[in-house]
Amino acid sequence: MTTLLFALWFFWPAGSANTAPILANNIRAISRFTYPLDFYKSYRGRRIFGDHKTFRGLLAGITNGAIIGLLQVVLARNIPFLGDLTTSIDYTSFWIIALGALLGFGALMGDAIKSFFKRQTGVPSGASWFPFDQTDYIIGGLIVAAPFSSLSFVEIIVIFIVYALLHPIVNLVGWVLKLKPRPF
Repeated sequence: MTTLLFALWFFWPAGSANTAPILANNIRAISRFTYPLDFYKSYRGRRIFGDHKTFRGLLAGITNGAIIGLLQVVLARNIPFLGDLTTSIDYTSFWIIALGALLGFGALMGDAIKSFFKRQTGVPSGASWFPFDQTDYIIGGLIVAAPFSSLSFVEIIVIFIVYALLHPIVNLVGWVLKLKPRPF
């Protein structure tokens, strides 16, 4: 049970950052950052990432990750149980804000890299690409966090399973709230 709670807690900034670009679509103040990460460039006749991978989404994800990191610091300082989920990471330290931002960056870069391969294999933008659509952000977040954490193999597997299962649930909620055009 502790490993499950740790998985939810540790990867919260990345999981949350993965939804940030969808929410950022509705914020007019940052619409000027709606510029593709690939600068409209192509590789082998296909867009590198596509129109839906933007600087606005990346900034929203990094900012979201940092905010969740700050929230984790505040919660860990006030609810000792949360700070004690692991001895390998000090959640009362403000460096957790940077870790949250890194997890957010990793999650969105994992999604962007998956989009590159999706474009190169001819899968249309917005079309489902199972299981990569459900796991890209997890892989990206874990890779970026690896130098700053000492996760056990079991913790990595639990993070992977938990967040892969949460992904379709979050997508369904986004669709119900009319934030996403399709549920999956």
